Amino acid sequence: MREIVLDTETTGLDPLRGDRLVEIGCVEIYNRMPTGQTYHQYINPERDMPAEAFAVHGLSAEFLADKPLFAQIADQFLDFIGDAPLVIHNASFDISFINAELARLSRVAIPRERLVDTLLLARRKHPGVSNRLDDLCSRYAIDNSRRTKHGALLDAELLAEVYIDLIGARQSQLILAEVPTEHTGVGGDTPRRQRPIALVPRLTASDLEAHRAFIGLMGEKAIWNEYTAGA
Repeated sequence: MREIVLDTETTGLDPLRGDRLVEIGCVEIYNRMPTGQTYHQYINPERDMPAEAFAVHGLSAEFLADKPLFAQIADQFLDFIGDAPLVIHNASFDISFINAELARLSRVAIPRERLVDTLLLARRKHPGVSNRLDDLCSRYAIDNSRRTKHGALLDAELLAEVYIDLIGARQSQLILAEVPTEHTGVGGDTPRRQRPIALVPRLTASDLEAHRAFIGLMGEKAIWNEYTAGA
């Protein structure tokens, strides 16, 4: 199954009050494993950058001035995400900004049914504690030392790792397939398979006699005598 882990950066907290997208980062995962395919784009918000937002992500109005408008990258972005589920931390925030940008272009909004909110998943799995992205990275021993400021692509990459741990996919990939009990040996530990035709012995009678003589040099109490008694 293809999923897209997504993060955004913005000029503020409310698209209804004129705040805009300034960065989108996406990471593709397939069957709960990153594929290496990513999408990243800075966006000109067509407005100033409040100091509070700049302190979070470090993207200035001057830096963004020559970046494309959302209208110029909308098709490329939508082509990348396709119809895949979108894995987002605090999904209602990011999707409200994306849908506000789509609405400005009279484009169809992304339905909330496509969203997988990792913040809600984390709150169910770890109730009563902080579940920010940094907290989850610490909880799952994921190196987030590069995250000195928020960045959409880096945060999406970290979230992809968190998501895989959060849903237990990393551990399940390490579990061997169970062998049906009717095909196992004693205790169900070792698969029992019988060859239809036995292999031809490779040891000759003289080989076995030479081996017994060698074991005999170790004395009567040698543990190997237990394995050669019936040979």
